[in-house]
Amino acid sequence: MIICKVVGNVVSTRKHEQLVGSKLLIVEPLSSSGDRPMVAVDNVGAGVGETVLVAVGGAARIAMGKREAPIDAAIVGIVDNADSLQL
Repeated sequence: MIICKVVGNVVSTRKHEQLVGSKLLIVEPLSSSGDRPMVAVDNVGAGVGETVLVAVGGAARIAMGKREAPIDAAIVGIVDNADSLQL
């Protein structure tokens, strides 16, 4: 999992059938490793400006309960506090 900040919404009127009804958000990793923003499926009702936990890869599909869906990133938690990070 990685810690990210939600920076925007994605509106898609046509998408894969397993993503119909799913909310898509743009998240930006808070690490300094130069990771780029990505699109994540929202599983917890997050909003722009919130700090979130994002599962990536196969773990994202499992978290969404959609093993066959084209999901590479899923928001699985909203961060309330993190001691060692400056959020």
